[in-house]
Amino acid sequence: MIELTIADSVARVVLNAPQKMNSLDEQALAELSQAYDTAAAGVADGTVRALVLTGQGRGFCAGRDISKVDPADDDVIGYLEGKVQPLLEKMSNFPAPTFALVQGACLGVGLGLAIATDVVYVAENAKIGSPFANLGATLDSGGHWMFTERLGAHRTLDMIYTAELISGAEAVRSGLFSRAFPAEELASRSEALIERVAQGATQAFVASKQLVQEIRDQRAGLWASMNNENRAQAALCDTPDYAEGFKSFQEKRPPVFFGKK
Repeated sequence: MIELTIADSVARVVLNAPQKMNSLDEQALAELSQAYDTAAAGVADGTVRALVLTGQGRGFCAGRDISKVDPADDDVIGYLEGKVQPLLEKMSNFPAPTFALVQGACLGVGLGLAIATDVVYVAENAKIGSPFANLGATLDSGGHWMFTERLGAHRTLDMIYTAELISGAEAVRSGLFSRAFPAEELASRSEALIERVAQGATQAFVASKQLVQEIRDQRAGLWASMNNENRAQAALCDTPDYAEGFKSFQEKRPPVFFGKK
């Protein structure tokens, strides 16, 4: 179900089960985790400088595959805490810029995949929210955190109570994700941006990713964040891309970055 290809410094991970809207069972989660491990090894050897996650067909990911789940013996903790959360943490800590292209349904665990990705580009007609009211369950995979953080408590609970979904265009206007494109242009317009990032100063991007995570997760204040920036900048001084960036500026030419430490 999970496909991985690496070309032109970009690892492309595809959820390929369109017949079930790319919903994920435990086997699919294991395959997805392995794909990220393989791509991370590519970062280490210099063949991967960005990763993009997509879903085949009409939907990005409709969440957990519950078609064969018996609520009477469902191991919820084993699935969410034992399988889903470790995967999402691995995705969030991927050692290069990551992108997700979201079309159609982005729900439950699928929403978690987006939350764990650095940059999310969505189709204007994507469907995002919490359908769990119809299942007698609650939103999971980090959804409460993201919606409350970016939409506020009232809007979050309104979406959860009513199970009404918002479009990709509204999600971007609300600050949930980065950019919205017409569905037919999502792949082409996103790929141009991703390919540009894949040729950029990868280590500088990773430093910024870590700085943003410190602000998000540790609530680093202005001066603490500035101190972290100072140290990150000092560490980058020793990288080839830092030298190349300054040299190309002084020589008035475009930089040629290699993404290496």
